[in-house]
Amino acid sequence: MKRIGDVMQHISIPIARGPVASEPKAPDCAICQDAGFVRGDFPVGHPKFGSIFPCECRVRERAERQREQLSSLTNLDAFQDKTLDRFDPTVPGVVKAYQEALDFVESPTRWLFLHGGCGVGKTHLAAGIAIEVFRREPRWTVIFQVVPDLLDHLRATFDPSAGSGYDDRFNAFRNANLLVLDDLGTENTTPWAREKLYQLFNHRYNQRLATVVTSNQDLRHIEERVRSRLLDRELTRYIEIDADDFRTPHLPRQISPRRR
Repeated sequence: MKRIGDVMQHISIPIARGPVASEPKAPDCAICQDAGFVRGDFPVGHPKFGSIFPCECRVRERAERQREQLSSLTNLDAFQDKTLDRFDPTVPGVVKAYQEALDFVESPTRWLFLHGGCGVGKTHLAAGIAIEVFRREPRWTVIFQVVPDLLDHLRATFDPSAGSGYDDRFNAFRNANLLVLDDLGTENTTPWAREKLYQLFNHRYNQRLATVVTSNQDLRHIEERVRSRLLDRELTRYIEIDADDFRTPHLPRQISPRRR
C-alpha cells in the first residue's frame, strides 16, 4: 500500500483561472460618469444642498425618446409628395390659400383655417405646411392628424384606472409646437369626442400654439365652443377655397364650399 503522500505527488489538479482583467471602459459621460445623476453645487444651508439632479446626458436621452415616440404621431410619411413646391397655384380659386400657406411657414405663430369642398387642395396645403415647418424647425414637435384618427388614438389609450398612456398622448397633441388637424367635422360626434376636441382647441387657443385646420363641413356642424375659437379673427386666418374638385375634373361640381 502506498502512502498518501506518494499518491498526492502524482496527482495533477488543474487550477481555475479567471479572465484576464482588462482596462476599465471609459464612461460615456464625463460629467456623471454614467451614473445619470449629479449632485447640485449648493452651499451648506441652501435648501437644495445635497440634492441630486438628472445629468445632461439623461436629459438628452429622455428628450430623444420623447421625440422618437412623437415621430410615430407625425403621420407625414404618407404625404412626402404633398410639399408646397409641388402644389399648383395656377388652379383657379386656390392662389390665396397657397399664398397664406407660404406666409404661415415664414411665421408659424398663429392659426390657419382652410375651408372648402372636397378635392380642392386643403390636405395638400396642410401637409405641405407641416413638412416645411418640420424642415425649418427640426427641434419642433410637428404633428399631422386626421381628426377621426386622432380621436381613435386617444380612445385606444384611454384607461381611467391607469391614465398615464392616455395623458401622455393627449398632452403630445395639446402641446405640439405645430398641430395640423385635417377634416374637422367628420368625426363621430359623441359627447366624449366633443369634450376632447374642445379641451384640445381650448388649450391651444389659450397658449396661442400654432395650429392649422382643414374642413369641408358646414361651419354650423362644428361644435360651437370650437367654432368660436377657430374663427377668432385676432388669431386665425380663415381662408375659403372656392375651387373645383381636382379628383373629378370631368364632372360638374357636386359639393360647393360652405360659406360663413
